[in-house]
Amino acid sequence: MFDKLEDLLQRFEEILNELSEPSVTSDQKRFTALMKEQSDLTPIVESYKEYKKCKQDIEDSLALLDEENDEDMREMLKEELASAKKRVEELENKMKILLLPKDPNDDKNVIVEIRAGAGGDEAALFAAEIYRMYLHYAEGRRWKVETMEMEEIGIGGMKSVTFMISGQGAYSVMKYESGVHRVQRVPETESGGRIHTSTITVAVMPEAEEVDVVIDEKDIRIDVCRSSGAGGQCVNTTDSAVRLTHIPTGIVIYSQTEKSQIQNKAKAYALLRTKLYDLELQKAHDAEAELRKSQVGTGDRSEKIRTYNFPQGRVTDHRINLTLYKLDKIMDGDIQEIIDACIAADQAAKLAKMNE
Repeated sequence: MFDKLEDLLQRFEEILNELSEPSVTSDQKRFTALMKEQSDLTPIVESYKEYKKCKQDIEDSLALLDEENDEDMREMLKEELASAKKRVEELENKMKILLLPKDPNDDKNVIVEIRAGAGGDEAALFAAEIYRMYLHYAEGRRWKVETMEMEEIGIGGMKSVTFMISGQGAYSVMKYESGVHRVQRVPETESGGRIHTSTITVAVMPEAEEVDVVIDEKDIRIDVCRSSGAGGQCVNTTDSAVRLTHIPTGIVIYSQTEKSQIQNKAKAYALLRTKLYDLELQKAHDAEAELRKSQVGTGDRSEKIRTYNFPQGRVTDHRINLTLYKLDKIMDGDIQEIIDACIAADQAAKLAKMNE
């Protein structure tokens, strides 16, 4: 581990020297790449420098203890020694986590797809509530949200909704939301007061850029039509809606949220690229089944990950056995505690696997 840390420290210093060179500052592409690498290395380099300082403090305190006869001074040196040893242990654990292999998609924006599952109208209503939960969460992090597809039902529910979240490290956080979300509550339409169970599925996909996926135009069928709203009423009198069909996979994308056909087409292609990229990621996950088992919530979409129990006001994440009694706050977007717990469990599982 320490050989690797020394290499990273050396690389960090090389980057600082390169960034000061005029030839690099005039090359925008090179300059941006180096700035990103510097940003990625900064947390671990700072931790390693602090670690080395603490190790030196320990050596200095031990040397002074051998020479010191004054009891008060010896007591103070012992306290400093204990504090430095504790910090060294904390930094070692922190550096192990920082050295874990990074998901190459972590810095990407995400496309989130929510679909109503079992439970009819109640599932569609819950899908709309989970959509709003993510909107509030994204807003709290100052992320941008753009709706790409939406199929609503008349009572305020959604059969499906697809939206993009743009923000630093969005995928690294949102990927833990993929899976089946279950709700238990008494529907408003239930006269007998019985608790119903409904489900929705959430798919979180890293946004694919053009360099990630190459789409052969021969594999695409494009249809244009008029946009329509809920209930079939006419929203637009021009053929602005776009439907893309990817013939090899059968994936169909329908985009009508913009007034311009060009904009809808661009959105449809962005969503198709992401779905094709996600297919490749899922294949990779399946090929690395053992690795996926050691991770938390970044693999199997059919996994039931969370239950929202309204009568008891609780939310339970089944992957990490976490139960919180603050359902109202969670539904209002306060999901950071759950995500942090998932990240910690994921890191612990990866560290355990590394130490096997």
